[in-house]
Amino acid sequence: MSERRQLINLAYRLLGSLADAEDVVQETYARWYAMSRQQQEAIESPGAWLTKVASRICLDLLGSARARRESYVGEWVPEPLPDRTEWISGRLGGAMVDPADRVTLDESVNMAFLVVLESMTPAERVAFILHDVFRYSFAEVAEIVGRTPAACRQLASSARRRIRAAQAPAAPTGRQAGLVGDFKRAWEAKDIEALVGLLDPDATMVADGGGLVSAVLRPIEGGEQIARYIIAIADMAPNLTILERTVNGQPGLVAQHNGVTVTVAAFDVPGNRIKRIWAVRNPEKLWPWTVRPQHRDQPSSAAVEATDSDYAVCRRRRR
Repeated sequence: MSERRQLINLAYRLLGSLADAEDVVQETYARWYAMSRQQQEAIESPGAWLTKVASRICLDLLGSARARRESYVGEWVPEPLPDRTEWISGRLGGAMVDPADRVTLDESVNMAFLVVLESMTPAERVAFILHDVFRYSFAEVAEIVGRTPAACRQLASSARRRIRAAQAPAAPTGRQAGLVGDFKRAWEAKDIEALVGLLDPDATMVADGGGLVSAVLRPIEGGEQIARYIIAIADMAPNLTILERTVNGQPGLVAQHNGVTVTVAAFDVPGNRIKRIWAVRNPEKLWPWTVRPQHRDQPSSAAVEATDSDYAVCRRRRR
C-alpha cells in the first residue's frame, strides 16, 4: 500500500483526472490481489510491477479517451485539483481529512502543462511523464510502452518540443497571486475596464460544462470579450461568492453559488497580464472540491476497502 500515492501521482498526470486516476489504481490493486501468494512473491519488485500495470492501463485509457472527447459537449479541460491546505473537509479524531495529499503538487500538474499533455499522442504522453517527470529509464519505459528504448527517447523528445512551443515561463507565484486577486476584486465590482487591463489583449478563456451546465461551447478570445462574459455571469448569479484558492499548484479562483462550488478557474500568467483562463463548470469534475472522503492514516486493507467503497458511491452519484 506504500505505492498507492506514487500510483495516484502517476495516473493523474497521465490522465488529467483524479477520478480516473483513482479508478486506475483500484484496477491495478485488483489485478495484484487476483494473483496467488506464490505469484506475488515471485515478483522481485512489487512497486515496479504496480507502476507497469497502472501505466499500461492509462495507456489504454488514453487511446479510448480521444474517441470519448470527440463526442464531449463543448471544450474538455483537465479535472482541477485543490491544494491540501485548502481542502474542503471535515475532521475525524482531530485530524484533518485531506485526500488531496495523494497528489504531489508541482509544475507537472499546473493546468497549462496538463492542457499541453492533451495534445500529445498516448505514447508520447506516457513516455514523457515516466521519463522526464518520474525519472524512469528509457529501457523501463520501453517495457511499459511496448517500443524500443530508442523509440521512447524520440517520443519523449517530441513531447518536450510540444511543451517548449506551447508554454511560456510562468510569472513568479507572488505576481500571479496578485493579478488573480485583482481579477477577483474587479469581477466582484463588475469593473470592465479593470478586467480588460488585467487580461492580455489576445487572452483566451475556455469553459468546460460537459453539457451538464450552461457554458460557452467554444473558447472566448480577446480580453474585452472575456471581461464582458464574466460580468454577464455575475449579473445572472447575484449570490455568487468568489474565493482565492490554489488550483493545480497555482493561484486560482473558486466560485460558489449559495455555498455550492459551481466553477473552478485556473489561470496562465506568463508575464504581467493573464493570458489564459480555464473555467471548469462540469459538476462531475468538481467532486474533489466538495466531497468529504474518510480519513486514512497508514491504511490497512480494511480501511482501503472502506475508502474505495465510499469512493465508488461517490462515483455513482457523479454519474
